[in-house]
Amino acid sequence: MSAPETILCVRDLSVAFHQGGNTSLAVDRVSFEIHRGEVVALVGESGSGKSVTANSILKLLPYPAASHPSGEIAFKGKDLLKASDADLRDVRGNDITMIFQEPMTSLNPLHSIERQIGEILKLHQDIEGPAARAKILELLNQVGIREPEKRLAAYPHELSGGQRQRVMIAMALANRPELLIADEPTTALDVTVQAQILELLKNLKEEHGMSMLFITHDLGIVRKFADRVCVMTKGKIVETGPVEDIFSNPQHAYTRHLLAAEPRGEPRPADDSQPVVVEAEDVKVWFPIKAGFMRRVVDHVKAVDGIDLTLRAGHTLGVVGESGSGKTTLGLALTRLIASRGRIAFVGQDIAGRTFAEMRPLRRRMQIVFQDPFGSLSPRMSVADIVAEGLKVHEPSLSEAERDHRVASALEETGLDPATRWRYPHEFSGGQRQRIAIARAMVLKPEFVMLDEPTSALDMSVQAQVVELLRDLQAKHNLAYLFISHDLKVVRALANDIIVMRGGRVVEKGRAKDIIERPGEAYTRALMAAAFNLEAVRSETISQ
Repeated sequence: MSAPETILCVRDLSVAFHQGGNTSLAVDRVSFEIHRGEVVALVGESGSGKSVTANSILKLLPYPAASHPSGEIAFKGKDLLKASDADLRDVRGNDITMIFQEPMTSLNPLHSIERQIGEILKLHQDIEGPAARAKILELLNQVGIREPEKRLAAYPHELSGGQRQRVMIAMALANRPELLIADEPTTALDVTVQAQILELLKNLKEEHGMSMLFITHDLGIVRKFADRVCVMTKGKIVETGPVEDIFSNPQHAYTRHLLAAEPRGEPRPADDSQPVVVEAEDVKVWFPIKAGFMRRVVDHVKAVDGIDLTLRAGHTLGVVGESGSGKTTLGLALTRLIASRGRIAFVGQDIAGRTFAEMRPLRRRMQIVFQDPFGSLSPRMSVADIVAEGLKVHEPSLSEAERDHRVASALEETGLDPATRWRYPHEFSGGQRQRIAIARAMVLKPEFVMLDEPTSALDMSVQAQVVELLRDLQAKHNLAYLFISHDLKVVRALANDIIVMRGGRVVEKGRAKDIIERPGEAYTRALMAAAFNLEAVRSETISQ
């Protein structure tokens, strides 16, 4: 039996970054191979060097700030590190293509989908006009975009996260590449969409005989999807081998750490005698659709449509569902950050009709932690100023020394060194930034915290740490959490009760254990299958 053909061979690759006279080594002599038709997963936590390694293959790093002190990247025998710009342009988009983690930042917001895919066809194959349109429709059909004719004129912001990622895949496959580099292509997607995208990539790989470098920090995906694994940390590959060998008998301590990093444990037992903190009846958030010369209201987008819920002190209510189901809109309505209809009571006070000014005295008692800590923390303020900002608004009588003491205590409580409070957000890791966001909420001693996807942007091990922190804070302060997430493994570790949303309505609700182990609705079963089995979700279930 002949040996498999090696399509890409990376040998002793190092990547250094130079800034202000300082040099840092991001990748340190890594080596791996990819055979034809094979999926190789490059796994590790943020900052391990995965994406830097992948971007080196097509020389997409910010040169000359980046350099390669050592190494060779041989694609079909040709060293890409020594290739001319003209030769690289021939390889990029033709032989090797790339899918990035966040399609919204990779797609041009000013160009239609047809124009963006058409640009690739014109540049690489000199196809345009009706022939290009026919090819674009074929590609969109191939990647599972329903009614592609209606999507040609759409702009990226008019598509869902899953649709945008499918468009990125269509662009990557337009020229039938031999190697596809997929850099965290499913991290920001709902579990059902994630399962569909993985199934799509698997089918396309088999159909075209394509090789793939799949970059991720989620080992659950790797086990279902990859043939071989390279485990990377601190710029080095510490273990490599077939998937089953790595999972059944990991040799390196870091690999064992990754395998054990999934959020574990159970939520605090629910005490139904605790007082009600938030109560909602028939909450609706309808956005008007206007048309015609007079801009009359012709219909409504029913983002939240008749939701009832009760949340007690010390309890966590998980709100799950796909993107666009109304989860975040519900949370914003309950905290009175957007207008809504229906009854909303906070600690017994009806707040549904209160103005912004009337809500201000209650703001201290209800806080929010957002999904992206880097986006929600001001880059121009120190951590001390960020955490103290709420105190200046809600407790202006505090002296500067008292305020600084409260800030230091909040940081210490959330697992951060108070001595670092004079630093800025960019000087912290993703997990540390989320702890800063939690400290900003906790410093005001709230009773209710809305957590909007607080772990989805974090590595698995950091997720587990944040979940443990949230459990500890809840036990200490008897907090009521509204936990919004599409990550059902995290929800299982935190939530006492769950409501499952779809199209603005609740399709199922109950105790978390019952919903996860015995879902009653087909849609809930699809969510659970995607989250815990990572198997392809039946299209008929998703399209209901």
